[in-house]
Amino acid sequence: MPTLADLAELVRAPAALSVPGDVVAGAAAAGSLGRRTPGLAAASVLLYWAGMAGNDWADRRLDAVERPERPIPTGRVTPEVALGLAVGLTAAGVGLAAAVGGGRAAAVAVPLATAVWGYDLRAKNTSAGPAVMAACRGLDVLLGATGGRLSRAVPAAVTVAAHTWTVTALSRREVDGADRALPLRTLAGTALVAASAGRPPATTGSPLAALPALLATWYAARYGAAQARVVVDPSAGRVRAAVGAGITGLPALQGALTARAGAGLLGAAVAAAAPLARRLARRVSPT
Repeated sequence: MPTLADLAELVRAPAALSVPGDVVAGAAAAGSLGRRTPGLAAASVLLYWAGMAGNDWADRRLDAVERPERPIPTGRVTPEVALGLAVGLTAAGVGLAAAVGGGRAAAVAVPLATAVWGYDLRAKNTSAGPAVMAACRGLDVLLGATGGRLSRAVPAAVTVAAHTWTVTALSRREVDGADRALPLRTLAGTALVAASAGRPPATTGSPLAALPALLATWYAARYGAAQARVVVDPSAGRVRAAVGAGITGLPALQGALTARAGAGLLGAAVAAAAPLARRLARRVSPT
């Protein structure tokens, strides 16, 4: 039987710190922060872990060559356990979203789960891969907005999706390294994402009006610096480090979006997950 540490590695457990901020940012933008938000965030985490387990199950033969240290190739987790865990977590995530948020939440959770499985089983190794993964994160933001005005959360969803596109595009070169054109493109995308998230909130008289810009700058500095190092040295190790920075730095971006929606203190709390995620990533790889 696999240990809890093996399962945590399989689902990239610490990387889930980058997930609740999607729901919080969506809820803040839609004006629906409330008792349902933690439950929807938990559902989102379950679906994220399902995607990670499903990813390793789908890639088990490729990982035996390229990532032999992962739980399935080493024999610490069997393919059957990984698949069962992925299916169970998917059902639990969709079920929790429906129980907490009703039909509106289920109407987003089901397409989100479908996109997660579609990425793992079909899209990942195609040119559509980054777009499908970006759609997963965009839907995740909208899941948090289902209790309010969904349309108001679309800009936040697009911003998080754009960030996700850059991370996914880089992740496709984690094994073989990249040419310098790729990190230059993703770096330009990161600059646009940070500029969008860092715009001041509508209520500029607030003492926290500068917080979105500060958090967006923090996000851009951390993730952007990692991509800049790939431009200088596009080796596989540098690419993996940039992907890790994109994953663990996402809470800072989510915090900026939350603060921009008027929830400044909550945005700061969301962003505080970034250094914690970075610390935990030293123990369990987020990629």
